[in-house]
Amino acid sequence: MRIIVAGASGLIGTAISSTLRSAGHDVGALVRRPPAAPGEFQWNPGEGRIDDSALKGADAVINLSGAGIGDRPWTRARISELRSSRLDATRTLTAAMARLDTPPAVFLSQSASGYYGSAGPELLRENSPAGTGVLARICADWEAAAHEAPAGVRVVTPRTGVVLSRSGGALGRLMPLLRLGVGGPLGNGRQYWPWITLPDVAGAFEFLLRTPLSGPVNLCAPESADVNSLIAQLAGALHRPAVLRVPAPVLRLVMGQLADELLLASQRMEPAALSGAGFEWQHPSLAQAAAWVAERGTKS
Repeated sequence: MRIIVAGASGLIGTAISSTLRSAGHDVGALVRRPPAAPGEFQWNPGEGRIDDSALKGADAVINLSGAGIGDRPWTRARISELRSSRLDATRTLTAAMARLDTPPAVFLSQSASGYYGSAGPELLRENSPAGTGVLARICADWEAAAHEAPAGVRVVTPRTGVVLSRSGGALGRLMPLLRLGVGGPLGNGRQYWPWITLPDVAGAFEFLLRTPLSGPVNLCAPESADVNSLIAQLAGALHRPAVLRVPAPVLRLVMGQLADELLLASQRMEPAALSGAGFEWQHPSLAQAAAWVAERGTKS
């Protein structure tokens, strides 16, 4: 397949692009700078501009674009940027598809577990309703924008959970602390995080390109875990203690609204669609995932 990736240079985009190339696909990338290599095409989603030749002849488009959720404080301006960076990119892609005589057959447009808000211990399948909060509203609108793709395009909106990687990603700031033995759970630790390893994210996207699923797909491992269990398994795999709990009030003082929506929210997602379609995880259990994350000397 010829596949165009928006957001190919990020942690997830790099892993997905590598996996797709290893599977024999022709992978191109949308870039904001002038193209510097074959297969790169320039776009400016904030202005709705794209090199239309990028999507011509493409079999699939993968949209991973969006400003980082947790890397800056949530000011009013930043929240606006989180929203616009996702909607502008998605609408630029769907508009480009509409201008083609033969649009791509598949559009995989990233969403997130934040769609569900904070749902406590409730089991969340793809048909569960949207939650409340900033992230839930952004995700709902993000998914709706993806479905503006032309008729006949199979649209999939993977609701990706907390991605476990050996470096960077959701645990980028926590892992060094855990390796030093000075990390610990966040809040009371009873909130569920829908985790998945980076190789399984990449594998799931490749799977979704060739599987006739459409609509929302929960991207997480089949074994659910709360933060206490997650941190304990990671620390155990690193042979380090993890006793320095960070209380919720401290998190809220330092991070504001971001703490409640990103760190303290509970989303017990179940990957019902992936399981039903026969996807096979490399790291289905938390013990396997923690052992993989803890391995040294290998890039994520």
